[in-house]
Amino acid sequence: MSTRLLETIDSPEDLRRLAVAQLPQVAQEVREELLRVISHLGGHLASSLGAVELCLALHYAFDAPSDKLIWDMGYQAYTHKMLTGRRAMIHTLKQFKGLTGFNNKDESPYDLFTTGHGGTCLSTAMGIAVARDHARAPQHVVAIIGDASLGEGMALEALNHIGHVKPNMLVILNDNKMSIAQPVGGLSRYLNRIITNPLYNRIRRKLETGVERLPKGVKLVRIGHKVEESLKGLLVPGLIFEELGFRYVGPIDGHNLPELITTLRNVKRLKGPILLHVQTLKGKGYTPAERDPETFHKIEPFDMPTGRLKSASLQPSKSDAPRRLRAAGPAPAVSFTDAFGSELVQLAQTDERIIAITAAMPEGTGLAEFGRRFPQRYFDVGMAEQHAVGLAAGLARAGLRPVFGVYSSFLQRAYDQVMHEMCLQKLPVVLAIDRACLVGEDGPTHHGLFDVAALRVFPHLVMLSPKDPDELRAMLRWSLDCGQPVAIRYARGGLGGEPLGRGTRIALGRSEVLQQGDDLTIFALGALVYPALAAAEQLRREGIRATVVNARFIKPVDRRLIRHAAMQTGAIVTIEEAQISGGFGSAVSEALESVNLSHVPLHRIGLPDAFVEHGTRAQLLKLCQLDADGLFRRISAWFQSVQTPGSSSSVLVSEPWRSVGESAA
Repeated sequence: MSTRLLETIDSPEDLRRLAVAQLPQVAQEVREELLRVISHLGGHLASSLGAVELCLALHYAFDAPSDKLIWDMGYQAYTHKMLTGRRAMIHTLKQFKGLTGFNNKDESPYDLFTTGHGGTCLSTAMGIAVARDHARAPQHVVAIIGDASLGEGMALEALNHIGHVKPNMLVILNDNKMSIAQPVGGLSRYLNRIITNPLYNRIRRKLETGVERLPKGVKLVRIGHKVEESLKGLLVPGLIFEELGFRYVGPIDGHNLPELITTLRNVKRLKGPILLHVQTLKGKGYTPAERDPETFHKIEPFDMPTGRLKSASLQPSKSDAPRRLRAAGPAPAVSFTDAFGSELVQLAQTDERIIAITAAMPEGTGLAEFGRRFPQRYFDVGMAEQHAVGLAAGLARAGLRPVFGVYSSFLQRAYDQVMHEMCLQKLPVVLAIDRACLVGEDGPTHHGLFDVAALRVFPHLVMLSPKDPDELRAMLRWSLDCGQPVAIRYARGGLGGEPLGRGTRIALGRSEVLQQGDDLTIFALGALVYPALAAAEQLRREGIRATVVNARFIKPVDRRLIRHAAMQTGAIVTIEEAQISGGFGSAVSEALESVNLSHVPLHRIGLPDAFVEHGTRAQLLKLCQLDADGLFRRISAWFQSVQTPGSSSSVLVSEPWRSVGESAA
C-alpha cells in the first residue's frame, strides 16, 4: 500500500518539495483526516474544511516561520497545525493534555499568538510588520481573517490604521459566508493577473516616475490612479479597501491551488498594504457540511456517512442515573442555554417589549428559536459585542426590555459599554452570560472565569447565578421586571435529574438555605451548589455538620444571612467557579467586615491567578479540585486547621492548583 503524501509532511519545507500538481491530493488527504478526527471528537469543522487549499497555498508560497503567518482565532487553521509538525497529534485535538482547538504560542513556533477571539489578527500583524521595518528585516507578514471577523470593531480600527501607516503586509480576507461580492468571471481574474504581475508593476513604477517629471506630472499620476480604481470598482468589489489605503486584489477562487499560489507569489512582491480577497466554501468536500455550514461550524461527534450526531445513541437511559443530582454528576438533560432560550420565547409571547440580541452566536446562546419566532424583535449584530450593548442601552432607554445573550469571554470585549452605556445610565438591560465558569475543550480563551470580579464593581448592576436551569428561568423572569441593569451568569451544559424541589421565588439579594448544620456554613454559587451538597454529605460522615446555602446573588450579597451564619456557625466557606481575586468570596469578606465580623474564619475556594488549560468540564473541575471530592478534602482540611487551638488564621484563600505550563503569579 502506497504511503499517503500527507504522511510525508512534517513541516512546510516538506510541503514545498512537492509539485503543485500533487497538492490537490494533499488537500484531499487533509480533508479525510479532519473528517476522521472531528467526526470522532467533535470540533470546528466547516471553516477548517473550507480553508484547506488556502493553508496549503500559504505554506507553499511563504517561508514560515521566518515569514509571519498570523491567523485570526485559528479554528480555520487545523490544516496549518497538520502542516507544521502536529499531524501525528491531531487525534488529540481539544483533548485534555492534547492539541488546543485554536492557535497556541506555547504549542508551536509557527503560532505567533494564542488566539480564540475574532478580529485581533490585523492589529497584531501590523505590530509585527512595524517591528520588522524597525529592525530592517526582510520577512513577509500575512494576516488571515474571516469575513465575519472583519466587522469586529478592533479589525475595522486596524484596517484604518494600516491604511494610514502603509506598512508592507498582506491581509487575506477569507470570505466563506458573508459574500461581500460575487466573482465576476474571467475578466476579473485577468485583471488580477495583470495587477499582480511583476512586469506590470515594474513598468507602472517607471511610468509613474517618468510622468512625475513632466509639468503637472504628479496630477497626471493621481488621475491615472483614479482611472485604475474606477476600472477595478466596476469589475471587482475592492473600492472600499482602496479608499482605506490598501491595494485590493480579488476575489479569487480559494479552492484553485495554482491560482492561489501564483497570486500569493505575485502579491508578496508588491509594496504597501495589500488585501487579497479569497472566496471559499464552508464545509468544502463534505456534503452535509456544505449544505448546513452553521451546524457544522462547531459540531459534536457525528456519523461520517450520514452527518448525524452520535449524541442520541450516547445518551444514558433515565433508569441509568435516577439519583445523581446531589452528587453533582447528573447527565445533561436540559442545559442552561436551552432553558434560557425557551423561557425567553415563552415570555416574549405575552410581552412585546422583549428584544433579543446576539453577537453572531444565535445557536450557541440559545436565541436561534427566538429569531425564528420573533424576527422583528431579534438582532444579530455580528461579531460586535460593544455595539450589542450600546444597541441594548438605546432600546432600554426607549422603554423596551432588551436581553443580550453572550458568552462570558466575549462580553469582556464590551466592558466599557457595560459601564458607560448600561450601568451609568441605570438602564434595564439583561445580560444573559452563557459559558461562564469552565467551558471545557475550548480552553483559556473561552473559560468564563473573570466576569464576577469584572462586573460586580459597577454601581447599579445586579448580578445573579442559578444553581440549575429551572432557577435560571425564574431569574430571567425576575430580571425583566426588576427595572435595573442585570447580569445572570451560568455554566455551559446543565444538570439532569429532578430539581431539588425547593421554591424558585427570587427576591433581591436573598439566598436560599438548602440544608442546616451547626459547624460551618457553605455559600456555593451557581452550578457548584450541587458539588457543595455532595461535599457536605461527605463532611457529615466525618462528623462535620454544614449548612449549605445557594448564594443566588453575587451582587448584592445576602448580608443578613451572612451575618446570621457567621454568628450561628462561626465559620464560613465560599465556593465559586471563577477567579478568587475580587470574586464572590471577596464580596462575602467585605460583607463580614461591614458588620464588624471580619474575625470570623472565612475560607474562599475558587480559581487562582492563573489560566486554566483545556479539557472536559469534568476533568477541569477535578484538576481544580472543584468537584465534590476536591471540595470535601479542601473544606475538611481547612476546618480542622481553624479548630486547632492557637490558630490565628481567619481568612484563607485556597489555591492548591497551578495551570499546566503557567504558574500563578
